[in-house]
Amino acid sequence: MQKKNSISQSSFSAKYYQHPLMPVLGLLFAASMWGLIWYPLRLLEDNGLNGLWASALMYCGTLVVAIPVLWRGWHEWKQQPWLFFFMALATGWTNIAFILAVLDGNVVRVLLLFYLSPLWATLLGVMFLGEKLSSRSYLILLIAMVGAVIMLWNTSLGFPAPQDSADWLALSSGVAFAVTNVLIHKLEQATVMVKTATGWLGVILIAFIMILYRDIPLQVTAPVIAGAWLLGALVMTLMNIAVVFGVSYMPVHRSAVILLFEIVVGAVSSLLLTNEVITMREWVGGGMVVLAAYLTATSQVDDRAH
Repeated sequence: MQKKNSISQSSFSAKYYQHPLMPVLGLLFAASMWGLIWYPLRLLEDNGLNGLWASALMYCGTLVVAIPVLWRGWHEWKQQPWLFFFMALATGWTNIAFILAVLDGNVVRVLLLFYLSPLWATLLGVMFLGEKLSSRSYLILLIAMVGAVIMLWNTSLGFPAPQDSADWLALSSGVAFAVTNVLIHKLEQATVMVKTATGWLGVILIAFIMILYRDIPLQVTAPVIAGAWLLGALVMTLMNIAVVFGVSYMPVHRSAVILLFEIVVGAVSSLLLTNEVITMREWVGGGMVVLAAYLTATSQVDDRAH
């Protein structure tokens, strides 16, 4: 009886793990967390923690999970070492450039420039993965991008093109994220956890290289260091697993559009936390991004059903 119950529970878990909505929910969770992460990062910076040190310490927190995962999955690395290496670099730059951008720039502008990534992801997916876009996919992408521009357009900030270092960091982070998505798909035989842990190592590697190159000292209190480490061990770990899981189980152009939900969360949270008013423009544009995410989710279910 106990064995039978165990088998039944395993089948129950597999059923829901493989449900076509699971990757969608994973990406929506990750997008929500990434849309809020700017706030604790700025709190850490206010307490004297440089953005590069924050990145390094947070992702050192993920080593609690990464070390055992990579130890067990080392054979996967040996099969395609160069793909893993380049994925680590792309993931590393994605995260570090994004963190530095949200610390130094306007949050909503950074998010807008970062989320030009669906354009790069779509192009790379077609060129290197042979993905075919339906007319519905083009329409969904258009809705999402128009919604992002409507919601975040601000004449005082100028046309959404790079104008300072934060802008360039945000844009390059989006390009690197698109490259990361393509490489994740290229490593389709590798497990989600090994790909995720590899990306964490990439962040740590690039962060410490830049720290050494810039000779940035660590001059903060132990509680601040512990806070950054815990933020990585708990929040960053879950966020990155959710992203890699979602991206691994749906086409690049769809995952990129769903992750646009981060713009909604980031814009609303920045407005609320800075006591600003959410205008009708933000609601309309955000609604279009949510609509695009919903249409993408239903497309995913329809495709799996067929």
